[in-house]
Amino acid sequence: MTSDSRSAGVTRRTLLQAAAGSAVIASPFVHAQSTWPNKPVTFVVPFPAGGGTDAFARPLTAQLTKSLGKQVIIDNRGGAGGTVGATIASKAAPDGYTFFMGAVHHAIAPSMYPKLDYNLETDFIPVGLISNVPQVIVVNPQRVQVADLKGLLATLRANPGKLNYASAGNGTSHHLAAELFKLQTKTFITHIPYRGAGPALSDLIAGQVDLMFDGLGSSAAHIKGGRIKALAVASTKRAPGFPDVPTSAEGGVPTYQVATWYGLWAPKGTPKEIVEQMQAEMRKAFATQELQSTWNGLGTDTPNQYGDAFGAFVTRETKRWAEVVKASGAKMDG
Repeated sequence: MTSDSRSAGVTRRTLLQAAAGSAVIASPFVHAQSTWPNKPVTFVVPFPAGGGTDAFARPLTAQLTKSLGKQVIIDNRGGAGGTVGATIASKAAPDGYTFFMGAVHHAIAPSMYPKLDYNLETDFIPVGLISNVPQVIVVNPQRVQVADLKGLLATLRANPGKLNYASAGNGTSHHLAAELFKLQTKTFITHIPYRGAGPALSDLIAGQVDLMFDGLGSSAAHIKGGRIKALAVASTKRAPGFPDVPTSAEGGVPTYQVATWYGLWAPKGTPKEIVEQMQAEMRKAFATQELQSTWNGLGTDTPNQYGDAFGAFVTRETKRWAEVVKASGAKMDG
């Protein structure tokens, strides 16, 4: 064998070995991309069934189940204003089979809870915004017989402390939205915290409590069914699907603007390729007429905010709610 042929053989072997080495290095990511998902995917929803998170989680997971070809399961883990479920999700294996569907409540929690067992910004990867829906002020029409927000304000001022409001729990957007309303209108309403919006709404409908500052998504069906009465949405314009519900500005409180948003995160360490595939699946789901109609019926539009842009939004919200907590003097009562 000549030196040239021996050299060529060495070169070929070297190239083959290098290629094989590259394949070994890349294989986990290629494997993750090509086979995910090969079993059901779980969305940890940190509130009981029947609340606003569920109102958006169920149609979204149904659509994702169709497109992924594997079931996307909702695991409701309520408690402590959504922080129990967040803690559970933060400790899940980062293998792409567990995601966390949190909400605005999780941007509020750092200011309300002295110690959390997770950090939303360091223990999770922001995947995308799911919805951003205005808060709505709703009353039980038998217990609070007013025609509009101005009528509610008159009742509250004439009866300080006699009316109460239900919330999804201490430190949730329902709680802080009410405290902000009280601060801006110089009124007092007694706080009755529950373990989620679903149980709170059930008692509002049953007449056990007077009113609620709820995300429009969870109240939507009950408003349309006449079980509760919507007095105002806390936004600068009337909500999609609810053209007859005035804004807070129209009701005499122009500074009162609050939204309840929901988003999706993955545990830190989840492969980038899986996160990107989930984002692509979310985009496809939101482009369907089915979800666009559902979101409209829940009082909002389908979103388009993913990854770093969604993460930056959450950071801004966390700072904003810290200021509201400080200004309102909201406490972990009840």
